[in-house]
Amino acid sequence: MTSMNVRFLHQISRKRIEESTPPANLADRDTDGGWLWIDIDPKGEIDQVVDYLTPLALDQLAVRDALEDLDAPKFDDFGSHLLLILHGLRDDAVATYEVDCFLTENVLVTIHHGRSPSIDALWSRYLLTPEVGAGTVDEVLARLADVLTRRLSSVVDRFDQEIDGLVDAALGTSPHVLESLTAVRTDVAVVRRAALPQREALDAASRSDSPLISPPGHRRLTDAFDVAVRSGHGLDAARAALSETLDAYRGAEARQATEVSKVLTIYAAVMLPLTLIVGFFGMNFEELPMTDRTNGWILVSIVMAVVATLSLGMFIGAGWMRRPSGRSAGRALGKGLIEAALAPVELVGSVLVVPGEAARSANARRRRRKAENPAPSEDQSR
Repeated sequence: MTSMNVRFLHQISRKRIEESTPPANLADRDTDGGWLWIDIDPKGEIDQVVDYLTPLALDQLAVRDALEDLDAPKFDDFGSHLLLILHGLRDDAVATYEVDCFLTENVLVTIHHGRSPSIDALWSRYLLTPEVGAGTVDEVLARLADVLTRRLSSVVDRFDQEIDGLVDAALGTSPHVLESLTAVRTDVAVVRRAALPQREALDAASRSDSPLISPPGHRRLTDAFDVAVRSGHGLDAARAALSETLDAYRGAEARQATEVSKVLTIYAAVMLPLTLIVGFFGMNFEELPMTDRTNGWILVSIVMAVVATLSLGMFIGAGWMRRPSGRSAGRALGKGLIEAALAPVELVGSVLVVPGEAARSANARRRRRKAENPAPSEDQSR
């Protein structure tokens, strides 16, 4: 139909979800069954995407902004539909991409440039396990928000795994530690610029009173918000840890420079009296002591050795001479946190819970508690 990439995921029934061929005109879409997820990669065809989405009566300015501009995560309520802009982590570099999510009564539209590993993972899960998508379309959006946010938090997990090696490199004054610190700091800053606004957007979405978000959708958005909060705290902690590691590196480097200065000082202090002795006996005067003896140089050499030994002993006793301390470490993180981007998308249990199971399990727990702790009778209460 066009050069843009469009795909449909249609919930036919509670246990049936199919990927269907997009119609040439969105007004001709199949409205039978449950929700419909429309995923669009514009590929530069802005006007075509706008025309294609016209039957959904979406805000035209918001749609054009989603296609043309790079926006920070945010949440907007247009009454008949909602807009939730999220950011996800790419799978080939520590960089984020934008996903614009438009939610109507039974349609979810996601717009993103290029491939989205999080959308692909959730899309495949719905096809493999249709029961997971038995809820409403706003739950699909909430699950997507959860997956995208957890992808961002993977950078924090990777940083926690590598910080010890980075600290060792800093204390060992590794020549590559500044490169490593710069790479990691850049990666943390990139994710932090997306994670903090995403936390605010999810907070606004979870508190929204729009009728388009059901109670289960509110609960799932709250879970995604909790993940975003933990990610934000983790990124702030990572930023502080990087500053402390840089301070540790500067301290270790200053200490190493002090040790070098000590060695030079000791060398100069030992050589100074020896130079004085040599200069004294090197004067061109006939009356100098032991100048007329054949073995005079032997006695002078012995005196010089004794003076050097006493000088070294004095420095050892003062604690200036000891084996250098500090752990040596190799290159820790020269490439930053790229392993976080290369990790597969994580679909945790909360995302995969089938709607209705949580309520049934909660009711079962309440019945068990009621059976174990029966209410007191009227006689007992008296």
